[in-house]
Amino acid sequence: MHLVLASQSPARRRILQEAGITPIVKVSQVDEDSILDQIPSASPAEKVCALASAKGKAVASAICAGELSLDEASLPEGECVLVACDSMLEAGGELLGKPHDPQVALARVKALSKAHTTLWSGHYLAHMRWDKDGWKVLREDTRPSSTDIHFGSINDEEARAYVASGEPLEVAGSFTIDGLGGAFIEAIEGDHHNVIGISLPLIRTMMADMGLQWVSLWDRKGPDAH
Repeated sequence: MHLVLASQSPARRRILQEAGITPIVKVSQVDEDSILDQIPSASPAEKVCALASAKGKAVASAICAGELSLDEASLPEGECVLVACDSMLEAGGELLGKPHDPQVALARVKALSKAHTTLWSGHYLAHMRWDKDGWKVLREDTRPSSTDIHFGSINDEEARAYVASGEPLEVAGSFTIDGLGGAFIEAIEGDHHNVIGISLPLIRTMMADMGLQWVSLWDRKGPDAH
């Protein structure tokens, strides 16, 4: 079985590849701010799930309508699972997405010094099947995952250098654990994959609850296989 990743995140794609899965990437744009504006009092878990669901359903609908194509010839089993995710960092009672602006990123990185935070990721999963009438969504589910993150002390020079690298500008919460930002994180509690943006154990559980096998997604057996 193949996995369709409704995300252009290189980090999520890399995690799947390292886990023996080569995803088919299909992306459809959604207005994240508009979605969040409709649920101002929602919990962090509800917000990331709403965003993940919107992204996943947009791609699934586009595939079913023929607006996004899947090469059925490369999917001999005639089915796939579609996964979409969204991540935000809860820090100081605030939910932080991507900063985009260097000044915003600098303020956030400085505020993370010695902070205890929670990274929330929403996960949408759809089981899709192809027949003579086209693609259809058979089942779908959305669930959150959270990981607690403990930051070390970050001085002003380090904060400025990190922002100048450009890395924190387009990532949730203005940091990464798998890049330059990893040195500033002293400890985590929970799934480390979730911090990068996709919880493999949660996706496996969601698939199992649909009667699907995680190992059916493997197209190689280990990191040295070709």
